[in-house]
Amino acid sequence: MTTITLTIDPAFRVGPVRRRTFGAFVEHLGRCVYTGIHDPEHPSADADGFRGDVIDLTRELGVSTVRYPGGNFVSGYRWEDGVGPRDQRPRRLDLAWHSTEPNLVGVDEFMRWTKASGTEAMMAVNLGTRGVQEALDLLEYCNVKGGTALSDQRRANGAAEPYDIKLWCLGNEMDGPWQIGHKTAHEYGRLAAETARAMRMIQPDLELVACGSSGVPIPTFGQWEQTVLSETYEYVDMISAHAYYAEEDGDLGSFLASAVDMDHFIDSVTAVADGVRAHKKLAKRIHISFDEWNVWYQKRAESVPPSGDDWPVAPVLLEDKYNVADAVVVGNLLISLLRHTDRVHSASLAQLVNVIAPIMTEPGGRIWRQTTFHPFAQASRYATGEVLQVAIDAPTYETAKFGDAPLVDAVATRDPETGAVALFAVNRSTTETVTLEVDSRSIPGLRVLGATTLSNPDHTWVATADDDTAVLPRDNDSATLDGGRLTVQVPPVSWNVVRLGA
Repeated sequence: MTTITLTIDPAFRVGPVRRRTFGAFVEHLGRCVYTGIHDPEHPSADADGFRGDVIDLTRELGVSTVRYPGGNFVSGYRWEDGVGPRDQRPRRLDLAWHSTEPNLVGVDEFMRWTKASGTEAMMAVNLGTRGVQEALDLLEYCNVKGGTALSDQRRANGAAEPYDIKLWCLGNEMDGPWQIGHKTAHEYGRLAAETARAMRMIQPDLELVACGSSGVPIPTFGQWEQTVLSETYEYVDMISAHAYYAEEDGDLGSFLASAVDMDHFIDSVTAVADGVRAHKKLAKRIHISFDEWNVWYQKRAESVPPSGDDWPVAPVLLEDKYNVADAVVVGNLLISLLRHTDRVHSASLAQLVNVIAPIMTEPGGRIWRQTTFHPFAQASRYATGEVLQVAIDAPTYETAKFGDAPLVDAVATRDPETGAVALFAVNRSTTETVTLEVDSRSIPGLRVLGATTLSNPDHTWVATADDDTAVLPRDNDSATLDGGRLTVQVPPVSWNVVRLGA
């Protein structure tokens, strides 16, 4: 059995654990909104038609922020269609997903949903088919207390107090040719700068996110960030990053190493941002909002939108069924995000319900947790205090997509107030159980509070409405701590959490 050495030391501090790392994403896409969060016929539905069981699982998942309403959808969205009396709201064609948008859920309903679910809204504005004025109108509607046409309209629609939304996305994936209103980096950068500058005239303390690249493979990656930040640096706080991963052609080894690519993505965007900072001779640093990330099998049939004359409401789209290996990769991507907490200040798992999601529902019926639910929920619950870089001495293995990758990846957190330490680790080996020997002598007086492992001899096991409990994080009784040295055995293709305390 291979033994891998890890070292945890409070001197290896990266930065604080940020609650916004554990954000999610609700887009008007497929069944995410309609028959997802909103299902008036469901027995648990509230007065707005929102499913209570979805709200309960959102809280259990530990979601902090929710990005809304897109996504590709936002680049053709007219926000004013979704406010006021529901029976007077227009139905519109959604060009992004070749669907019909009934506008039964809009800004006011979504803000009531965030209150019910205990989440913070991350609002996106349309810079695809719209621009500065429409962004200002939405901001006035949402955040101005009263006394203006749009703020008084909000009050008349039932929201006497402003929503005070702080976090705003300036468009979505404008680098992508698939995007409605796709622009060059210079075109988008100028528009984003003008929009940000105008929005700050209403509310200077907004936190604004400019569109970065939609992935490393995009031909303009790197140059896009440089051009956009050259235009927007003084006016925005973050630049976005989006990345999706999938097992392709049975290459499980590469898939399990997906976080190597996420690390590269984050490091590259950081380097470009710091280069623009140096050129502009500014003290301010731009951080990263990794506001779309997940496992997504884009070549599967369920990811293909309708076509022709078929413009359905809430079609089945992107409803990936996640297996154990998918969950391990999601856990590893969370490790990458935490490891970069000094520069990643916000992140959003895409998406929350039904659409490439940890939560699945039947219209009017059952709800269940996918395998990917569990690593997210555990990281959100147990990652507190400060993120610690874990020194890892592990052999590597060769992957076809990402070169050599360490057999094990890990990160730790430590709460200075409570003394709680959490170790999050994945075993990327497809065949071998490995022993982790963790040197924690620099944090004396620790004991094992609990250890769990999510794995299965069949890494293709998928949760369903009939069975979402056969494979869960299980107690790992091999975890022992003696003389400041923790030992734990972790099986192949596994996500592992070890909790230590005084």
